[in-house]
Order: sequence, then C-alpha cells, then structure tokens
Amino acid sequence: MQFEQVTVNKKANVFFDGKCVSHTVTLASGERKSVGVILPSTLRFDLSTREVMEVVDGTAHVSINGAAEQAYAAGQAWTVEAGGYFIIRAEAPVHYVCHFG
Repeated sequence: MQFEQVTVNKKANVFFDGKCVSHTVTLASGERKSVGVILPSTLRFDLSTREVMEVVDGTAHVSINGAAEQAYAAGQAWTVEAGGYFIIRAEAPVHYVCHFG
C-alpha cells in the first residue's frame, strides 16, 4: 500500500534514543500521518491526540491504558483516545502507520 500525492517532512522524528523513527506525511486533503519503524524494545507513548496505529509489518505486543497485552500483526490496528497511553513491546522491527485524529 502507498499514499499518493503527499508532502513528506525530510527530517525524521527520532524518539527513545533511536528506537522509534518516523517521517510525517501530509496528504493532499491536509490529513497528517506518520510512517515509521519501532526497533526491538518496550516503549510507552502518552498521547495528546487520538491515534490509530496500523501495523504494516512485524508484530506489536500492546497494552492500552494498562489493559492486558495483545498482539497485533500486519494488517491489524489499535486505537487510543487523546489523553490515553499505550505500551508497545517489539521483539523484532515493527513497521507502522500512525493515523492522527
């Protein structure tokens, strides 16, 4: 899958000492997304906006707002509302698309 007619920020978003790297893309409609990779690690993301995290490749083990961990494979997604958080555990690289709002 690919996004057509987008603007891509050249500078990467680097989080957690390089364990999460993404690029922000803006669609022609103005909708913003990020496309990235999480390297093997366990990371906590505290959200200020609603996010839908779509797994493109790999398996993400995710706990949302303290709930039991659940595995998400390629083609699956989870949603976290603004003000929530998720903890992601990646045993191998996880490629993802984050849909904001």
